[in-house]
Amino acid sequence: MVGVGLMALVLSGCALLGAGGSSDPLDTYELSASGQDNGGRRGGVQILIAEPSALKSLDGQNIVVEPAPGSVQFLKGAQWADRLPRVVQARLAESFQHSGEFGGVGRPGEGLAIDYQIITDIRAFQIRVGGGDNARVELFVRILNDRNGTVRAERTFRSNAVVSGSGNDAYAAALDRAFREAAAEIVDWTAGII
Repeated sequence: MVGVGLMALVLSGCALLGAGGSSDPLDTYELSASGQDNGGRRGGVQILIAEPSALKSLDGQNIVVEPAPGSVQFLKGAQWADRLPRVVQARLAESFQHSGEFGGVGRPGEGLAIDYQIITDIRAFQIRVGGGDNARVELFVRILNDRNGTVRAERTFRSNAVVSGSGNDAYAAALDRAFREAAAEIVDWTAGII
């Protein structure tokens, strides 16, 4: 019984520390999907949005800041609502759903009879600071035929957005704008291929 009480005390002490030993809550951000849901579905093609791959610096909840080429830091006091690849996957799926171009759009485990997979590699998703702050998003996308395993097409999508204002809210808003632009291009490109 003493061990359980001691464990509860240790855990409550950890909860008070918060992330990184600070008691201040972190600003938590999401991304938005591109397009508007028009409610209709035109095609019978069903696609799966796989969880994107990313290097370790981008595969977490930290928001990346690039003060100089090749240098990586994290935005102080801020985080994504989930690991960045999961946030990108969810908002890409929503963007595809909003388009009305496909018979079904889902993520792994949702039980669709998949025709194509959208495979994404997050190559850049950061704020470049110094000399005019801007958000930079680079996504490499493959359309994989799920029936025979061949790559139908592949392309790199790059988008930049100027940071308007200062602080965490301005940085997150710029990343959101850059992502929405890239997501809209990915959906349009995919719809033209399949």
